[in-house]
Amino acid sequence: MSQCLRTTLNPPKTLLRNPTNSSPVSSPLIHLPKSKKHSRISMSQQNQQELSLDSLINSTRKEEVLGAIKGSLSYCLTETSLNKTVPALKSKVRGKVRDIYDAGDYLVLVTTDRQSAFDKILASIPFKGQVLNETSLWWFDRTRHIAQNAIVSAPDKNVTIAKKCSVFPVEFVVRGYVTGSTDTSLWTVYKNGVRNYCGNALPDGLVKSQKLPSNILTPTTKADDHDVPITPEEIVKSGLMTEADYCEVSSKALSLFEYGQRVALEHGLILVDTKYEFGKGSDGSVLLIDEVHTPDSSRYWIAHSYEERFQKGLEPENVDKVLPDAPADLVCELAWRYIFLYETITKSKFELPLTENFASSLQEPIHDRISRNVELALSSLR
Repeated sequence: MSQCLRTTLNPPKTLLRNPTNSSPVSSPLIHLPKSKKHSRISMSQQNQQELSLDSLINSTRKEEVLGAIKGSLSYCLTETSLNKTVPALKSKVRGKVRDIYDAGDYLVLVTTDRQSAFDKILASIPFKGQVLNETSLWWFDRTRHIAQNAIVSAPDKNVTIAKKCSVFPVEFVVRGYVTGSTDTSLWTVYKNGVRNYCGNALPDGLVKSQKLPSNILTPTTKADDHDVPITPEEIVKSGLMTEADYCEVSSKALSLFEYGQRVALEHGLILVDTKYEFGKGSDGSVLLIDEVHTPDSSRYWIAHSYEERFQKGLEPENVDKVLPDAPADLVCELAWRYIFLYETITKSKFELPLTENFASSLQEPIHDRISRNVELALSSLR
């Protein structure tokens, strides 16, 4: 059996509470190749930014951003129909957030402002699509040393053009902490007595929000619109991936997550968990696709208060993306949180309309702007 598929089924019976600033503990989990470039992150890291939840709630920047958000509530990008306005686009697939268009050798991915939770569209959030698109592009650019990606260009704030590739039917979920509330979350299955999850042998004695001894990979596949946890051995035996492809992709996923944790921590955040998707290009190379470390694909906590709250048994302070419903004030708050995360991670100001009256700043309708930019970009690729 390949080393990257091997598991240890007899973990230690107990595990001491492991605050974020403690030394890494050797893991009884899946043995995957370790990245040589990126060491384990530590809360004592010298260049860590001290970020508090007050920055999210009471900053003067929030007042400025909320003004633009409120002026944009009626101008969200909820639906697109580029296949009717751009001749080179052949068909459309509507996802939860992205509209994906077939452009021959390329895919045109339009990130809308749709907000979904538990497979339901709740609302449209101003600037969400732009935030997600630009956040992913920022990470794609900075992770090329770890994984090649499918990005070709970004001709519009809401658009990415990518190489068409054969997508692996597996989502690579990487977790650094025991948390979550869904049926497939690590804390849910752990508190129900599961001690081997997706091939990872878990020790007794873990508590909610605890940092794992090392990051783990918990792959899932789709069945009837819900995620199904799967082990590395099952992935290979069922033919979803070859063993060589799985070993390569799993190594890249863990290295991406470790790098993302380090960057997030430098900016005052903890990257708790995330998911990655990969595919194979026409030349056979493995490519990172979809999105990277966005507020939709990832969970972030405030780093500064984590250890104290964990020791007191309190939930970590987080930048939550899920709302039970979405009246206007909650929509505005969620839009601000997306922008807050973007600015915190990238250390750059999010581009807002020149005026709080979004309509007056529009030189052309949003859909027309996107159509024009996509058509120009595709013509340059012919």
